[in-house]
Amino acid sequence: MIIAAEQLSPIFGAKISGFDLADDLTDETFEAIRQIWSKAGGLLVFHGQKLDIEAHIAFSRRFGPLFGEPGEASLQETVSRYIHPEHPEIYRVSNIVENGQPKGRKGAGTYWHSDVSFRETPAQASILYAHEVPEVGGDTLFADMSGAYEALSEAFKALLTPLYAWHDFEVAARRQYARPAVIEADMDGANRARHPVVRTNPQSERKSLFVNPGFTSHLYGFNADESATLLGQLYGHAARPEFSHRHRWRPGDVVIWDNRSVMHYAVCDYGEAPRYLERTTVISDRPL
Repeated sequence: MIIAAEQLSPIFGAKISGFDLADDLTDETFEAIRQIWSKAGGLLVFHGQKLDIEAHIAFSRRFGPLFGEPGEASLQETVSRYIHPEHPEIYRVSNIVENGQPKGRKGAGTYWHSDVSFRETPAQASILYAHEVPEVGGDTLFADMSGAYEALSEAFKALLTPLYAWHDFEVAARRQYARPAVIEADMDGANRARHPVVRTNPQSERKSLFVNPGFTSHLYGFNADESATLLGQLYGHAARPEFSHRHRWRPGDVVIWDNRSVMHYAVCDYGEAPRYLERTTVISDRPL
């Protein structure tokens, strides 16, 4: 099957139109989709989808095992209140309150980050499906960490290649979550991992920066000032407009991004306008 894809931006991202993800995809069709996703730098958009939860989960599983599914690791306990009560593979993002309880996490991802980078086996694909979105606002920014790496000088690449960084959920938890919502057991080391600063995507074989302001606490072996200076330089470089794409959501959008090579930022600028999205998160291998 020939699938037509359209570029989202000059450096990365693609859009596929006229395609129904709820169909029972053949292995060949799915592999064609995955190849487009990989060649587009790990960012792929589908408009006009109508997925029930079972179809969303089934499509997501084609990429690999999911956080929360039976026999696999769950997301951190602090976000458990935002997990779908009947489908533990689904993380809910929403500002809607029902019967006095949040339907999802309103402030999810309102900072540059790579999903679950604080685990030994962090996230591979995140697959976010928009049920209800504001007419204006609530966009998501994506940064191409492969493009950002490739734009560095050879000398800077040589400096970064042997380095490691610590990623820790506590970095975001202390800044982004109200204290009563934080489960202290999430700070006991289970959500802390050391990863290479430059990692290689096994599908595309491209190298990318693998640090993010949301979860990276410090560079291994550096003092605090040195670490903050170098990480700050990398964050500022990666977030430059020429490495980014801003997605304006429509109801029925499915956006798939590769956390191994893409960083993202959810813009919380829509006030009380209702917003509800559901995310599945595919588990990655250990970064190399």
